[in-house]
Amino acid sequence: MLADLVKQSQPLAADAKLLVLGGGYSGRCLAQLARSMGTQVLCTRRSLDSEEADLLFDSNGQEHLDPAALEGVTHLLCTIPPDREGNDPVLSKLLATLRSLPLRWAGYLSTTGVYGDRQGGWVSEEDAPAPALDRSIRRLNCEAAWQRSGLPIQILRLPGIYGPGRSVLNGLQQARARLIEKPGQVFCRIHVEDIAGACWHLMHRAEQGPLPTLAGTVVNVVDDLPAATSDLLRHAASLLDCELPPLEQFDQIVDSMSPMAQSFWSENRRVSNHRLCQKLGYPLLHPNYRVGLQDCLNQDTLNPSDLRSPPQSANG
Repeated sequence: MLADLVKQSQPLAADAKLLVLGGGYSGRCLAQLARSMGTQVLCTRRSLDSEEADLLFDSNGQEHLDPAALEGVTHLLCTIPPDREGNDPVLSKLLATLRSLPLRWAGYLSTTGVYGDRQGGWVSEEDAPAPALDRSIRRLNCEAAWQRSGLPIQILRLPGIYGPGRSVLNGLQQARARLIEKPGQVFCRIHVEDIAGACWHLMHRAEQGPLPTLAGTVVNVVDDLPAATSDLLRHAASLLDCELPPLEQFDQIVDSMSPMAQSFWSENRRVSNHRLCQKLGYPLLHPNYRVGLQDCLNQDTLNPSDLRSPPQSANG
């Protein structure tokens, strides 16, 4: 829960001011953590009627943020995806403004999909990216653009994201879940609160010295336990004390899957969090899906109105 994350976190300096570009599921969680820690936050959304909407920024529109509105911003997180051409819309529209800010840390949320298929093998930040899927190629292109930006950037590579209101628990409850077996296939994942916690931790680490001394500018943000989706589903069913959907064998149903689903299942890798957790010292709040799903169940029970969004799928 956010209260647990607050307990293990330390405030930033009194002059810190955070800009979250893209206040979706992950961005809102970081904004909530920052506000709980007493840091001033500006969060952009595509509509000012949206939750956590302090400023308007539509990456597909013509709106440009007023530089005066960003005065004093010291920390930045960008969660906005590439545009249709594979370019970064934030850098296209805001780079000059961002360079004028007194930034001490900037984070960009990317994907572990840039590693491509490793046939179940382990990968770390030391391994060269090898994306095969178009969406992962676009992300790698944006990573490179941020690294060329001249900003104090760290790239956070994320796998599938889950959390309250967006987990296999909700898929079971809403009869959307499918129990699919593919021998040897695993996926990595991360609880949304550990994305926020990792960002906060990296902001603190950035205060200790130049980024190259902090084990590099790319960090995998994943939990400790890559696992099959069928393992998660079985554990979720035990937590809910409900029946599982019928078992389906992947090789018997793959031809009936959508192209997006087929691409999701086409890559198999285990992603290491050694740099984040050992070298940079971040203690995961939810180190595996068992801990994370129990937290989701607890929060879903406390806040049933939040059960409105499907799980966020990202290639692990």
